[in-house]
Amino acid sequence: MSIKRFDWLGQYRQVNSTYPATRRKPLIGITGNYSSQDGTCCLNAPYYQSILAAGGTPVIIPPHEDVDAIVSTLDSLDGLVLSGGADMNPLFVGEQPVRELHGINAKRDLSELLTIRFALDRQIPILGICRGIQMLACVMGGSIYQDIHTQHTAKTIRHSQDLARNHCSHTVSVAEDSLLHRVMGETEIAVNSFHHQAVSDPGPHLRACAWATDGIIEAVESTEHKSILGVQWHPECLTVQGDDSMLPLFRWLVGEADSFAEAKRLHDAMLSLDSHCDTPMYFIGSGLRPDAKQPMSNAQMFAMRGERVLVDLHKMNEGRLDASIMVAYLPQGERDDKSLAEASAWAGRILDQIEEMVDGNRDGVAIARTPDDLYAIKAAGKRAIMLGIENGYAIGRDLSLVEHFRNRGVVYMTLCHNGDNDICDSARKGNEEHGGLSDFGREVVREMNRVGMMVDMSHAHEKSFWDALEVSTQPIVCSHSSCKALCDHPRNLTDEQMRALAQRGGVMQITAYEGFLVKDGPASVRDFVRHINHAVRVMGIDHVGIGTDFDGDGGVSGFANASEVISLTRLLRSEGYSPADIRKLWGENFLRVMRQVQGSRE
Repeated sequence: MSIKRFDWLGQYRQVNSTYPATRRKPLIGITGNYSSQDGTCCLNAPYYQSILAAGGTPVIIPPHEDVDAIVSTLDSLDGLVLSGGADMNPLFVGEQPVRELHGINAKRDLSELLTIRFALDRQIPILGICRGIQMLACVMGGSIYQDIHTQHTAKTIRHSQDLARNHCSHTVSVAEDSLLHRVMGETEIAVNSFHHQAVSDPGPHLRACAWATDGIIEAVESTEHKSILGVQWHPECLTVQGDDSMLPLFRWLVGEADSFAEAKRLHDAMLSLDSHCDTPMYFIGSGLRPDAKQPMSNAQMFAMRGERVLVDLHKMNEGRLDASIMVAYLPQGERDDKSLAEASAWAGRILDQIEEMVDGNRDGVAIARTPDDLYAIKAAGKRAIMLGIENGYAIGRDLSLVEHFRNRGVVYMTLCHNGDNDICDSARKGNEEHGGLSDFGREVVREMNRVGMMVDMSHAHEKSFWDALEVSTQPIVCSHSSCKALCDHPRNLTDEQMRALAQRGGVMQITAYEGFLVKDGPASVRDFVRHINHAVRVMGIDHVGIGTDFDGDGGVSGFANASEVISLTRLLRSEGYSPADIRKLWGENFLRVMRQVQGSRE
């Protein structure tokens, strides 16, 4: 051993001889094993040695069931490795043990299931190894063979080898269109294998991307463009023996963790605003969602992480979404005096309910009325809600209600929805009765300018758009629209409209509504980004933003709820958008217009 290895003080001084002393490396958690024989947390050295070799900082996560500690640990991590080990107790997935089940590690199971679920909620990049791929599949809705040799229908090769762990025992084929292929660069790779269990069904959120010659799944990856990869073999055992063939897996994880860490820093430093969400459609008594029946208050619904509601306090925190404009949405109804009065009252009740929902969670969220409010609320460590109205049906033919709703804190009003009203013609289900804005509609736009309320032309007929652009003395917005050039839908904006909107200082907020992104088939977050890219090319970076339409049927694979906001940020960075660009897309552009419009109030 070299004498230099004992000169720890010299190494300490060397590190501190320059500033900064060290370069921050992504923090990668590795789930630790547990020895029931001596009650110790243990981990084979190759796991953390591989992370070090790939440029990460490894930390061991001991198996325990303290949920607060698990969450606190994950909130500090940039990436996660699920290590190998004993079989999982099949009772956790509703199965009885087969005779061939080997020993289980009861200390790990619950701890690891919770760790994975919380990590997925937070969009933390994950690499699952051996047992890790199986645990990942179970958490994400898939299933595993308790014993491949008796449960797999085909004759299997030997997957539990007697060779030393740094020797390969068989080959696997890799799908050419897969993330794994991009990482490894090969369609066939040699692997080392020590298992009698395997993934039998990846489930809806994962897909198989590598197979052994007997058809056993050897690797899975996300179907939703997320940083999730699982392999059945032990790449760490090869990496530490000087075999670099498996190092790309760990470099991939460290690279994804580095991207995740950068996105977290970006969100800490900026204010992110979603300009349109319809969560109040799930409110008690709204009558707008057939599945909205709930045995809890609206405040409790917002405080609970559930599957139905896409924007709740948990998901906003997980995705680092600072603010959302929740709208009082009114479907277009009859336009007689009685119906119009009922619509106005209905809008008022929804706004009341939003405020009550926020008040019931005052420790974590607050109402904002101005851009300055948003920044103050973020500085206080809370999330913010702004108020909007979707459909000018809410004011009927009463111009005074514009000022009334502005005084309530409404920051914008969408002039119409799916149907003509007394203000303007709609893009859908209308008769073009006004030929654009009505005379009353022109008054409404002028009054909105006067009182400092933003004019929102999403859902409006193209003629209505052009009229509003002509009448308004302030920039107008489209709070949740997409590009007609990419998806020919009446609700989308033409390039000509987009250029005119930008020339007048307005903004277009791209929406994650599937039918406005692609004409046929399912849409993904990549389709959403495609519309952002097109809008930026046409309008410039200063006039584009994000209005998800979450809880109003918005949400696509990879950007399906508020917890995935940070994943979109990462994807935008990978598309070449700078941190300054992303700040603009995530709210600065929209807030610039809001400041200008609110500043014009007489």
